[in-house]
Amino acid sequence: MGETTDRKSKLLQDLVLYAASAAFSCLVVLAGLRHLDTNREAAKRALEHRKELSKRLNRPLIHTNPYEDMIACDVVNPDHIDVEFESIGGLDGIKQALFELVILPLRRPQLFARGKLLGPQKGVLLYGPPGTGKTMLAKAIAKESGAVFINVRVSNLMSKWFGDAQKLVSAVFSLAYKLQPAIIFIDEVDSFLGQRRSTDNEVLTNMKTEFMALWDGFTTDQNARVMVLAATNRPTDLDEAILRRLPQAFEIGKPDCGDREKILKVILKGERIDDNIDFNRVASLCQGYTGSDLLELCKQAAYIPLRDFLQEEQNGKQPLSPRPLSQLDLEKALAASRKSKLEMSGNSRLSSWSSPSGQDDYEL
Repeated sequence: MGETTDRKSKLLQDLVLYAASAAFSCLVVLAGLRHLDTNREAAKRALEHRKELSKRLNRPLIHTNPYEDMIACDVVNPDHIDVEFESIGGLDGIKQALFELVILPLRRPQLFARGKLLGPQKGVLLYGPPGTGKTMLAKAIAKESGAVFINVRVSNLMSKWFGDAQKLVSAVFSLAYKLQPAIIFIDEVDSFLGQRRSTDNEVLTNMKTEFMALWDGFTTDQNARVMVLAATNRPTDLDEAILRRLPQAFEIGKPDCGDREKILKVILKGERIDDNIDFNRVASLCQGYTGSDLLELCKQAAYIPLRDFLQEEQNGKQPLSPRPLSQLDLEKALAASRKSKLEMSGNSRLSSWSSPSGQDDYEL
């Protein structure tokens, strides 16, 4: 009797030890699997960002999958965008057209709920030379419409795991639908949705196909307030299927003299400047300059009063503060900018005469 009891007791102990060993093994395996998941920390940070974003948007916490949590890192609250239409000088006609075709349907969807002719735009393209304000316009559209801004970056969509790229593309649209009104913004869209070629990477080709398929899927829901906004410097490199999905295209060209004057006034608003600056004359001297060029010009001009201030200090004077920016400062900065551009173009012409070895191809 005692021997039978000892056997049962030993068997029970063996079972307990086996169960404990199995549980420990499972914990080790789970810990190893979690350690192998390279996206775990990124997903955790994305989830925290999404919770914070929901609070800032004053919306309930939506149910999302891990791929949508990762895309949530690229969602920008429109209240935190500091660019408005008033912050962009010129482009009055384009801004009015964008307000009617893009902003109004997102802000007042009830006006576009009846019929198909006045449905919200599903795709808008901004194209033109670099530095003309395409990205600023995209931010201003999100700000004016109150739509969440999803800045799509191709690097965030790429994954080493098979099939993850398509799931991340799908997450962009599904998250935008849950957060609508939403704007999906793709800068330099030609690098992502360019013309398809037989030499393209298979992953990138699948991503393009998935993106276009999901894009078309939104046309079935006439009330979906989700829009794809794209910007590019090379519209001719876009795939024809992409251009068909971007029916509204706006060319953001280099500003004329009147627009350059407005841009200068916007840039210098709030700065210490002379009251007698002739903005029209400065704008006329900046022929061919983009908005970005004018901003850099004003930055260079702003250093001239500071240099004069420091020079006076070195000479023993004690000025209270740098003097206001003058028209002469702007003209000096413009002359220096033109000289720099001429030197750069001269160096590029000289380099075209040089051989790869660094020796000239001709002899004196």
